[in-house]
Amino acid sequence: MRYRTFSEQDYVPLQALDLLAQRAADPAFDTLPAREQEGRLHTSLPALKFYERSEHSFVAEEDGQLHGVVLAQSVWQGDRPTVLVRTLTTRPGAAPEVAASLLHATVKSAYDAAVYEVHFALTPDLAGAALQEEAVVTGRYAVCHLGTRAQTAPGVRLGTPGAGDA
Repeated sequence: MRYRTFSEQDYVPLQALDLLAQRAADPAFDTLPAREQEGRLHTSLPALKFYERSEHSFVAEEDGQLHGVVLAQSVWQGDRPTVLVRTLTTRPGAAPEVAASLLHATVKSAYDAAVYEVHFALTPDLAGAALQEEAVVTGRYAVCHLGTRAQTAPGVRLGTPGAGDA
């Protein structure tokens, strides 16, 4: 497996990988309203152009096929930079080391850029990778969706059983 930055030639395969992963995560994805489908995808053309230049985003490739992608960016916090991982997506059925290696590539790029914090949502797919990177858990990652997406966005709404309310 090769881990590398991506370029414009990867945009269409990245969009296909994103769509494949969304359909695997939610078999009803194709029945969702178009706006919700668009909101769940991470690989719009503007997003890909932005993350291509971020210096912290990478793909996993083997035999010409993409097996995963991490989209991350440096964010200035006023007193120090951090790297924020927007998403880490792997091909359904990909080996766990794909996610671990993609996260490691982002951690290494952050360190090389003198950024000493990498923030990401701790998803079940990233638990093993986070353990390998000796990550610490400082809370939970929540998202407030505004507008009509508040009704259809994925995730468990706080206040419902199993949401892990504090």
